[in-house]
Amino acid sequence: MNLQDKTLLITGIDEFIGLRAAELAIAQGMKVRGLQSSTDENKTAQNLGVEMIIGNITDATTAQKACQGVDIVLHTEQIAQEAGSIKDFRTVNVGGTVNMAKAAKKAGVKTFVHLSSVMVYGFNYPDGITESGPLSGENNPYCQTKIEAEIELLPLNSPPDFGVIIIRAGDVYGPGSTSWVVRPILMMRQKLFAYANDGKGVINHVYIDNLVDAIFLAIEKETYGEIFNITDGQNTSWKEYFMRLAAMEGLSAPMSLPKDEMKLFLKLRAQGQKLFRKKADILPESVDFMSRPHAYSIAKAQNLLDYKPKIDLEDGLHLTKAWMQKTNI
Repeated sequence: MNLQDKTLLITGIDEFIGLRAAELAIAQGMKVRGLQSSTDENKTAQNLGVEMIIGNITDATTAQKACQGVDIVLHTEQIAQEAGSIKDFRTVNVGGTVNMAKAAKKAGVKTFVHLSSVMVYGFNYPDGITESGPLSGENNPYCQTKIEAEIELLPLNSPPDFGVIIIRAGDVYGPGSTSWVVRPILMMRQKLFAYANDGKGVINHVYIDNLVDAIFLAIEKETYGEIFNITDGQNTSWKEYFMRLAAMEGLSAPMSLPKDEMKLFLKLRAQGQKLFRKKADILPESVDFMSRPHAYSIAKAQNLLDYKPKIDLEDGLHLTKAWMQKTNI
């Protein structure tokens, strides 16, 4: 599929991944429509010339309206917290996803790309795990509902009329990333950040532009019914990543704590914040997300998509630092 002049709908366009996807799509000559649930004015998207729709992905009327006249849907909207109510997660991550896909199919959309996550493999998985699994919900609402969404979506795949592509993204960082840039740095500034078990294990980072490149390759090659792991393909330890992140900001090197001690500290911290009616800034479950053991295989994306990550960690952090210097976080 030639992407030029195609109309792309991006759900969650007010978030980090959706907004950058819009910028890169427009740079490739695509027309972009954005759907966001927030009523806040999205000046960045408007300045890009994006046609904006305000509404919820769980609403059938909104979904139908958003999908009219669209060639491709990139579905990025999700609840991406480390913990919470499974009911809330299911409403958005499963119900909202299926609602958007069915609306897209009914509206004659050609391609539906679902942004899933490597978290479908859980917290303990074999080294070099491929798209064939095994999958594990780990009794975690995010992991579980990302699995459920994939299971619900794949039966809707019916090319050539309607094609579904699933992208299991790694740990997406870069300008605007809350999970892997903003939140760790804010904690580091307060000297409250630590990594678990001496930073052993692998952060499967993917620079935002590399992820979007992979998404566009999958659309261009019309890889319908396929699932792809997408990371930068670098075996970077958690320790190395967070040390480099601290150095990027000129901050002291973070300390290491045993995993169980970290979880207990964060549990007590969250309880204290709740007493003062503050939202917990980091949950104890985040330690499980930040101590995964192994790399995921990206061989399938390399072979079928000819995916070659263009921006390595050094360049990605350099670009992130430039963004940090002109952004008040």
